[in-house]
Amino acid sequence: MSEADWRAAGDRVETLIAASAAGGTVARERAEELVRLVADLYGAGLERLLDIAHEHGALSDDLLAALAGDDLVSSLLLVHGLHPYSVETRIEQALAEVRPYLGSHGGDVELLAVSADGVVRLRMLGSCDGCPSSAVTLKLAVEGAIEGAAPEVSAIEVEEPAAAAKGGSVIPVSALFSRIADGAGTDGGASWQEVPELAGLAPGAVGRVLAGTVAVVACRIGTDLYAFRDGCARCGQSLQGAALSRRLGGAAGDAVLRCPGCRAHYEVRRAGACLDDDALHLSPLPLLTDGATVSVAVPAPVAS
Repeated sequence: MSEADWRAAGDRVETLIAASAAGGTVARERAEELVRLVADLYGAGLERLLDIAHEHGALSDDLLAALAGDDLVSSLLLVHGLHPYSVETRIEQALAEVRPYLGSHGGDVELLAVSADGVVRLRMLGSCDGCPSSAVTLKLAVEGAIEGAAPEVSAIEVEEPAAAAKGGSVIPVSALFSRIADGAGTDGGASWQEVPELAGLAPGAVGRVLAGTVAVVACRIGTDLYAFRDGCARCGQSLQGAALSRRLGGAAGDAVLRCPGCRAHYEVRRAGACLDDDALHLSPLPLLTDGATVSVAVPAPVAS
């Protein structure tokens, strides 16, 4: 069964349970009990399988890492309380995946603690060196990563560093004060969209693709990949055909994206800050990649 197949099967189970409500409360309760009993049966089987592997000395660190790295197996282990990694470890791994994006804003995040009732305490570090950043996309990057790795988390609390209290940080950490419940945040429908075309983007190249229905311009600097909503902040035109160049007097990694229309210049590593007008900037989007696949977080369309 492929990933698409088992995800579709999970959705179908939810649909059938909901449809059973048409037969009344008793019918729905029986359907839910049936699913619960089947799940418990398979959970017991998974637990016994792990016990057998352990008894035979086959439950190595490599095998545990492989099990935890498989989306389907990992989700089943989580459901039955059998996941080999603690919630703290899973959150640390999730934050490691989004640190390259936060780093492009000059920021970072530190896990402080996870309470017994599932409240995660974080501390935002660093600053964006004066460049604008998107509260929505920062929120999506951190919250989405934690939600995917540890669905049992009930809430996220962010502790502002001392520098932020003095007005030194421009990362809007208050945007991260959000409760995770039932798999949905308060982002108005924003979501991660897989964009396979970006996986093969060559170093120094710029590409324009669709992430769901949102036009995205992405570029690769060395091994780092960056994504922005398509649209020049100065002329409003598409960045289709934009090119990367080295900033005059800058280091090798100080890449600048040039609009093909008005020729405005944007610093890629500083979240798209405009070199020609400090008040302008591109709209950066969170991007996650494991080397084989690339996903971009896009906000929900604004209702007219």
